[in-house]
Amino acid sequence: MRTVPLSAVPTVGDLAADPVTHHYDDMIAPSGLTNFLGTARVDHDLTAISAVTFPPVSQGLARTAACFVDGRLVESYGAPITHEWRPDRVRRSVSLPGLDLVTDTVCAPGETGVAIDVSVTNTGDTARTVPVTLSLTASATRSAEAWLDAESPSETNTAAIGPSRLVFANASGTAWSVQGVDADAVVRLSGIAPAASEHEVGIGGIERGGEVTVRLDVAPGGTARFGYVHAVGATQDAAAAVFDRIAADVPGTVEAAESFWDRQLDAAFRPGNGEFSGHLPTLETTSEPLRRLYWWGVLGTIWFRRDFAGNVLGRSYDTLMPNYWATTTFIWDYSLSSITHALLDPDEMKTQLRHWIASDIHTHFGTSSVTGGPVGRWYSVNDYAMTRLVNDYLRFTGDTGLIEETPGGRPVHEHLREWAHAWHKLRGASPLADYGEIDNLLECVSSYTHEVASLNAANVWNLRTVAAILASRGDEDGAAALTAEADELVGAVTDLYVPGSGHFAARQPDGTRVPVRHTYDFAVVGTTIAADLPEHVRGEMVEFYRRELQTEVWMRSLSPWDPDASFSVRPDHQWNGAYPAWPADAARSLVALGAPSVAIDWLPGLARSANQGPPGQAHFTEEAMPTVNGGARKAPPQMPYINDWACSSAGAYVALVIESFFGVDPQVGSDRLDTSKACIADLDPGAVLRGLRLGDRLVDVHADGTVVDSAVDAS
Repeated sequence: MRTVPLSAVPTVGDLAADPVTHHYDDMIAPSGLTNFLGTARVDHDLTAISAVTFPPVSQGLARTAACFVDGRLVESYGAPITHEWRPDRVRRSVSLPGLDLVTDTVCAPGETGVAIDVSVTNTGDTARTVPVTLSLTASATRSAEAWLDAESPSETNTAAIGPSRLVFANASGTAWSVQGVDADAVVRLSGIAPAASEHEVGIGGIERGGEVTVRLDVAPGGTARFGYVHAVGATQDAAAAVFDRIAADVPGTVEAAESFWDRQLDAAFRPGNGEFSGHLPTLETTSEPLRRLYWWGVLGTIWFRRDFAGNVLGRSYDTLMPNYWATTTFIWDYSLSSITHALLDPDEMKTQLRHWIASDIHTHFGTSSVTGGPVGRWYSVNDYAMTRLVNDYLRFTGDTGLIEETPGGRPVHEHLREWAHAWHKLRGASPLADYGEIDNLLECVSSYTHEVASLNAANVWNLRTVAAILASRGDEDGAAALTAEADELVGAVTDLYVPGSGHFAARQPDGTRVPVRHTYDFAVVGTTIAADLPEHVRGEMVEFYRRELQTEVWMRSLSPWDPDASFSVRPDHQWNGAYPAWPADAARSLVALGAPSVAIDWLPGLARSANQGPPGQAHFTEEAMPTVNGGARKAPPQMPYINDWACSSAGAYVALVIESFFGVDPQVGSDRLDTSKACIADLDPGAVLRGLRLGDRLVDVHADGTVVDSAVDAS
């Protein structure tokens, strides 16, 4: 008898991470929280938080609210601290001699601030007075420029004492941080003179602005509490007002965060919701791993919504959090969640696309939501990424009017032609494009340079995709020319294949071919030109993937049998782990290459890695680092790994479900929906995607390929 969960919409409890208990400086990536106005990092310590960022005010990675109990730093007790993450809060707990301490940390809904509810239970036989001290600091600043470095701007602050609080300000008085407690407290400045300049590496640490101490009288078996608040603002009055509103009811703020996040999750799947301009279909399935990965992808996309005051786009979706590149949206990562954006928030996506189209995408990797200006260097993927984004927007929204709009002074269809032909300028003696050195490609794979199979295969796909868009507007001659060009180019791409190996070579400027066993070739070639490959090559690629890249619960980006595996330990693109979209895109490639059963069999293990919050910028393979409760461990932000706790390319898992497993493949300018490539019935013959929006139509897509008008309320 078939059973389906009562609700196909998750709550914060459904998305809770597994509890993680660890000691000081274990290999655990510190988690993050957001309320869409800003972000904060939750550190190992019982109360410490870092990188409290509410644009336009930022503080770099400054760490504050380190906890002392009975005058001793909590981390120094050597007691393991348990972290329990949910979208709405992080609960931290520790047992010290005679005491159990629990804290709940939230980003306060609708406020530019963080709240922590602290409770202390006396497990002894006698009454105790327990002093709890928080060491406070801030580095608030307000930059008028785009945040052009991975770490957000910061500057030295001065501190002043207020009632149960410290008030921090930058030199110009344009950025303020008010930190303190909701109880009577002793407040002291540190008495340490600020450093005259930045510390040298290995000298010094976080400047101490001061401390706040609460003394709790706790009866045997009893519990006492207080709340900590960290509020920021562009003026002292604004920051103080935020502090006062949150401090008036810290426990209520914690409860409000749960309600807030349950509403966001419900809205993400509800047509006509008031939070997003679109919605995602619900997935009805008896496959728990499939449902878990689908929800993982949804959570990991909405997690990056940013609605802060002064956002030049009104709304945007950041790429990383909570450590790096706040307020920056990378074209590449955004494109990996392309279908998710088109369905969930098409109005935001259209605004973002117009903005990027009007810019010069060959001069940056993304743009700032603070200024709208460019950030970073050119990424080689940009032409493919932009073509994919526009195509997915058009085919899922049906808004073909975008093709004729003129961002940057030219119609979008002309921009599409330009992107389809951009590779022409990168050719040398070869018919293929030379994409340069590692900084423009995978950064930590030194052999993946110049004429790589992935982006040259993507050029074939770009030509054919733009041809279809031109044909939809009646330009048959233009479409035919691009199609013919693609058919001619594909042979040069497949010539990079290393016979019998399952992988490709990267051709260097001197003509030598360097074999590279990387998943990016596997994923992009498989999802763009699989039909152009001989059957034996498709089979060899699948066997290569299974033999050298796939692990039980995650995957290797680079084969450990590749000589370049010794070059770097950065796990997003090397042998010891993978960027979060790579498993999803590898599974999509498996389906396209004719091996859906390999992808389906992998799901139970892969889903175990969805147990630490939204997908990280990289997870380690289980052979490189021990798993966390059976899931591939997130890589931490420190050197040499430098990977953030969460990354917005999570929407790739939504695409895996909708496009690959259910075979949903709408075409620009057509009302017909082709689901002939679906393979979901091999996993769950009764699965249904319910309430999928295609243009103005809401449909249910069944595992047998049947598409019917949905009964979901679209009002």
